[in-house]
Amino acid sequence: MSQVTRPKTRVKISDVAEALGLSKGTVSRAMNAYPDISESTQLRVKRMAERMGYRPLSHAQAIKTGRVRALGLVLETTEYDGHAPFLTTFLSGVSEEASENGWTLTVATAHSGADMERTLLRLIHEHKADGFILPRTRVRDRRVKILLDQNVPHVLFGRTGYGKNTESSRLSWYDIAGGDAMARAVRHLSELGHKRIGFLGALNEYNYTHLRHDGYLKGLAECGLPYDAKIDVHGIQRSEEADVATKKLLRLPSPPTAIIGATDALALGVYEAAEQFGLSVGTDLSVIGYDGIPQGSYAKPKLSSFRVDSYQAGRRLASLLIRQIRGEDPQELREIASAHFVSGGSDNAPSMNSEQLARRLTE
Repeated sequence: MSQVTRPKTRVKISDVAEALGLSKGTVSRAMNAYPDISESTQLRVKRMAERMGYRPLSHAQAIKTGRVRALGLVLETTEYDGHAPFLTTFLSGVSEEASENGWTLTVATAHSGADMERTLLRLIHEHKADGFILPRTRVRDRRVKILLDQNVPHVLFGRTGYGKNTESSRLSWYDIAGGDAMARAVRHLSELGHKRIGFLGALNEYNYTHLRHDGYLKGLAECGLPYDAKIDVHGIQRSEEADVATKKLLRLPSPPTAIIGATDALALGVYEAAEQFGLSVGTDLSVIGYDGIPQGSYAKPKLSSFRVDSYQAGRRLASLLIRQIRGEDPQELREIASAHFVSGGSDNAPSMNSEQLARRLTE
């Protein structure tokens, strides 16, 4: 007769506590990374739990802590570009950081601003997530108000309330210094010899639009270049709109010899206009973008751009949100990273000054 193998008894938290000579409460708090437990104790507990094969029951943890150990992310699918340029690597970063900490990621979609609000409230009321990551922040962001009113932890990818400090003490964020990047773009082009540097700005509802435009103005001031509203275009979103705007700039009596796009999508629109005017990007007209989207590397010449590490952004946002959920002060959970400039060949010394360019375009 064959011998029956008895199932292995599940290791319980009390077993880990006994092995370490600690209380169950201390072990539980260490496993959940409570700030009142030292990092050394947390590490010792986690190593012992792994060695013994301890696995917490998710439903039991939810009952004890009121947490489902899930991070929430709602994407608005109607937004132009649908987050596509950064979404894959961004989600990989969020998911991997969450997974390494024993958390999961809950992703939902919304079809409008109103649907976004309904979806957030539904996920909150159904307790599908313990906190939320908010990408593409707006100057006036309804998502922030909802989550503050509901007292739900959240971290912004970007900032909000441009020019104001409303509720700032309760907000956490991870942002890229886009304004600094725009100022650096102006300085770089000025050093190459450009005197007329145009700017294509995105929609004013987004907070980053204003920060990047401030950087453009700062760069002009630092280089002693005069500001000209005629070559400063606001409120465009698509590359097709940038194409139209660039054609208007090139028809000016004193056209810009270089153009900065607040996003790569806008910078790539300059390529279309330049081609139709018989200009060579990187020779007759310099262009710099921001984001580092894959499409830029397919352009000829490759688009020079300030690249954002979307994977790292995802990891940091997940980490900051988990720490906030565990009780850390939102004011202490703020990080600003830098974009990395990569020259692709679309930025060079001008082959003509503004007056010479104007004459060529009217020949």
